[in-house]
Amino acid sequence: MSEGQHGADEAKWLKWRAVAELYHAYFTGLILTTVTRRGTADAAEFVFRVFRRQQQERFLPGLKKLGLSHFPPAVAAAQYHYLSNWIGGVHVEYMYETDRKAWIRYPPPRWIWKGTAICGVPGEVSRAMLRGWHANNGEALGNLKLGFVCTKQSVEGQDGLEGYYCEYDSQLELDQRLVFARHLEAPLFDPATAPALPVASWPKSRLQKAYRNYAMEYAKTAAPVMVQLFGPEDAGYLLHRTGKLIGMQYFDETARAFGMGRGGAKQFDEFLRALFEAQDDAVDIGEDDGIYELRQQTWKLMADVGDYHPACAKVLEGLFEGLAAGCGRHIPVQLKPTAGGKPPFVWSIG
Repeated sequence: MSEGQHGADEAKWLKWRAVAELYHAYFTGLILTTVTRRGTADAAEFVFRVFRRQQQERFLPGLKKLGLSHFPPAVAAAQYHYLSNWIGGVHVEYMYETDRKAWIRYPPPRWIWKGTAICGVPGEVSRAMLRGWHANNGEALGNLKLGFVCTKQSVEGQDGLEGYYCEYDSQLELDQRLVFARHLEAPLFDPATAPALPVASWPKSRLQKAYRNYAMEYAKTAAPVMVQLFGPEDAGYLLHRTGKLIGMQYFDETARAFGMGRGGAKQFDEFLRALFEAQDDAVDIGEDDGIYELRQQTWKLMADVGDYHPACAKVLEGLFEGLAAGCGRHIPVQLKPTAGGKPPFVWSIG
């Protein structure tokens, strides 16, 4: 690889990581917005449904993609969580004990509750994540003897989220697939014994894109789940409000990775074009008397969502309005009405 190509790749990967951070913050913010606007019970139900949907869509294909399908169920489940989260930049540990017992641990700082966000997450919401995903791996594998034992939760003041997959001697009832054993503690992590991805099939370019996609996938799952759970009006409000708040907070960080800064409508038009490119979305551009128009031809993130609703577009509306406010004062951003609420989206700036 030439030095020029290496530099171009590094610049592209930096933009991908900025996009990942933006959508990472959006998903965490969406949970906090739900906690504060609708309460703990609704937020827990939302998180449960998001993680159950992801588990049903990705767990078995992910096992195959990561080359883990041949392992015993407890080991396969634990290694899946280790490798898939490691790809996404999540701090995670894996400790093998036996073929029927394998630990995973998410030490601080927790990825999903980044920074001060952890102070606003009730324990019930974190438990909902475990109910949605970890407790359902046995059923997905066709082995109802497999359950998850949680020994710590970081949001409850313990030094991380940890637990182990256990294959019992008999089948588990639904309420037995996630249990708590706070008197136990995970063994120490030894990186030398942790599973690793095959380098040949996971080159750096693939890892960088997977890192970006890991964070974006949460928004992809969360938006339709929220619409189905709360209805398009209430969900649209939560999706939009979260996007605007996160956009305002993260413009500087994202723009810096793009090599840009603050300014007026012209600067935001250039920023938004760079953001579309970093998301792998196609866009056509135009300008008329100081009004910039971007025709977003694709929204790849939502392209294959079977229960997509037009209210899901509130994700983009909120984010873009917030990012525009972060770029400079009085930069109007408007989404023109579209048939079915699907691309092409026409954005007017200025």
